[in-house]
Order: sequence, then C-alpha cells, then structure tokens
Amino acid sequence: MDHFLYRDGALYAEDVAISEIAAAVGTPFYVYSTATLLRHFHLFDDALDGMEHLVCYAMKANSNQAVLQTLAQAGAGMDVVSGGEYRRARAAGVPGERIVFSGVGKTRDEIRLALEGGIRQFNVESEPEMAILDAVAQELGVVAPITVRVNPDVDAKTHAKIATGKSENKFGIPIARAREVYAMAAAMPGLDVIGIDVHIGSQLTDLAPFEQAYLKVAELTETLRADGHRITRLDLGGGLGIPYERSNADPPLPSDYGALVQRTLGHLGCEIEIEPGRLIAGNAGLMVSEVIYVKSGEGRDFLILDGAMNDLIRPAMYEAYHDIIPVIEPAPGVAPEPIDIVGPVCESGDTFAKQRNMPPLVAGDLVAFRSAGAYGAVMSSEYNSRPLIPEVLVKEDQFAVIRARPTFDEMINRDTIPEWL
Repeated sequence: MDHFLYRDGALYAEDVAISEIAAAVGTPFYVYSTATLLRHFHLFDDALDGMEHLVCYAMKANSNQAVLQTLAQAGAGMDVVSGGEYRRARAAGVPGERIVFSGVGKTRDEIRLALEGGIRQFNVESEPEMAILDAVAQELGVVAPITVRVNPDVDAKTHAKIATGKSENKFGIPIARAREVYAMAAAMPGLDVIGIDVHIGSQLTDLAPFEQAYLKVAELTETLRADGHRITRLDLGGGLGIPYERSNADPPLPSDYGALVQRTLGHLGCEIEIEPGRLIAGNAGLMVSEVIYVKSGEGRDFLILDGAMNDLIRPAMYEAYHDIIPVIEPAPGVAPEPIDIVGPVCESGDTFAKQRNMPPLVAGDLVAFRSAGAYGAVMSSEYNSRPLIPEVLVKEDQFAVIRARPTFDEMINRDTIPEWL
C-alpha cells in the first residue's frame, strides 16, 4: 500500500496534488510520502515484535537526510556502506550506537571515522579487512564490535546484479571457513566478536532462500558457541522485494518474513537486526515527468519525456519495470495503446518501457513512475549536463523541497580550468 491515489481524477501524494508540486518545482522531480515511509518501517518493526531487535534502514536505497530523520525519529537504526553515508546518518541526528557499517571495501579512514564517531558494529567481509580494523582500533585504544559476514552459497533467485549470497559473489566469507575466521578474530585484541551477519540479495519475492540461509546461520551459531564465541546478535540483512508490476502477485509480507525469522532463529535468544531499504522507500516515492513530444516512428510511436536515464537508471541498468501512470486519470472507456516511453538522452538505452499500453497523451501532460523511492535519486547523475532533479517530501497537506535542482551555473562552476589554458 502507498499514499499515491487518484482523487476526482487527479493524482495526489497524501493530501497534495502532484500537479501542484509540478507547478512549484518544475519537472522532472521525485516526491516521497511520509505516511508510506513510516507505514513500511512499522510493518517491519511490528513483524519482529516479541524478539529483541533493531530495524536498520539500508541507506543506499535513499539517503536524503529528510528521509533519514523521518525514519530515525520513528526508531530506526541505519545501515551504511560508506564514510559518506555514515556522515549523512550522523548529520541526520542518528547516534553512532544505532549505525551498522557494512560493505566490502571499508578504508582505514572510514574505519577511523566510525570508531571515533561511534558505531554499533562493523559487518566484516574479509580477513584483510579484519586485520586493518584490528590495527586501527588498537591505534585508537578502543575495541571494535564486529560481526562476520558469512556467504551461505544460497541462490536468492533474483537479478544477477543484485544477488549477493552465492559462492561466486564478492560478499562475505565462505560459510565453510567461518570457524577458522572467527578463531582469527577472537585472537585480535582490537576486536569484539558479537555475532553473525548474512545478506543474500535484493528484491526477493520468495521466502524459501531466506529460510535456507537462516537455517545455516542457526547451525553456525550453535557451532560457534560450542567453540567458545559469544554470539549474541544476528544481522540478517534485507532484500524483501516490492511489487513493481501491480498486475503480478505481491511478494511476501513483512509479517510473513518476521514469522520465518522467529521460526528459524527465535530459539537462539539472539538480538535480531534487519536492514530493509527497498521495501521501506521503494513504494514511498514517485518520479514525475512531463511529456515533451509524441513522435510517430516506423511501426511504433514514442512518448518522449523530460525525465531520462540519468534521473532513473534502473530500467537501463537492470531492465527494471516501473508502472507509469498519467497524473490526470484517463476518462472511463478510453482505450490504451502501445507506445515506447523514452527520455531525451542520446542513447538508445534511454528507454523506460517498450510498447507499454498507455492512454493517449500529448505534450505537456504529466506522468508518474511508481515505486521510484528506492535506487532512484541516489543513483542519478548529471550525464549530458542534465541537473540532478529535485526531491520533495510530502506530509499530509504539506510539501517541501528536500533537495533543490542545481542551476546550470552551479554545475558548470564546479569545473576548474588549469592556468595553462
């Protein structure tokens, strides 16, 4: 469920008309719903009721500080994967003890930043990282709390570019080597081994891969405890999918996921951490774009928008599907027709949909891309010298620009001309 609905034939974000935002900020733009963000966070939080837990929002999905503050004030922790994300979380008022640091390539500077600023734990991905973390912690005279990310070699049956739990993926330590690596970690004075981390991929629409992975984690927990390790926390990652195509069956609910966690891991008495991103932010956002031209081609027509692949790259990068709907609801009985929906960037890859059934539209009409709140704005760029597009947050009948569109002068003046030119 989201809070983007038609009212009297016009699309609204909560109690604000999308056309009103477009008139104020111009197109294209992203718009997020506070009510949807909070609803989805509480679905996860409630799903783990009865177990000690923390829902750490995966910031890589959408790291705007207004989004972070909205979730943090509701009780969320944060999962960061870079020093920049760590700084964003702290700037948004999130205390270090509610921040988990993941990622395969943490640098010395990033590790130092988090140790000095406060951290809940590092999810360690390799032995070399473990050694560097130990060395930096000892230099600072502190002890770094860690989990070790294990790779359970489970096929998440998701897109190849977002699968993370198979043996050929770059993430984590093979679960078969876990005992050896945990013994190494326990011997390092700068580290405090507190748990296990696992994450098998993103946009999962079936609970079976989670169950396979969590049963392996449960067995490993018992084994490591028998070896003398204090395993008190299990970080289970994120990955639960969202329904990008409204005509398809919905993915499992957070409540179903929570029941699975309780069934497979509840007997261990561990604190549970989960790191959802897409399911919290994805359906909480739209990208809104204006039709520039309707072009007739050889055997097909094209809807050319002012939004492009640099603004929403998922279709070009992942062959991803987004529902695209008109901001003004079509009149009853209007027959849709197939049309290619494209942007103005000079690449054939700048295509959002091919032969998508749409009602007749003309230049100046607005369309909205659903499920664009995750991996939209955060992955955008200024390719073709196109400014980053605004982000807008709605709360009930109010809206605010939470990232402004830069001017062309601001973009161009970032460049520095060498003195020899």
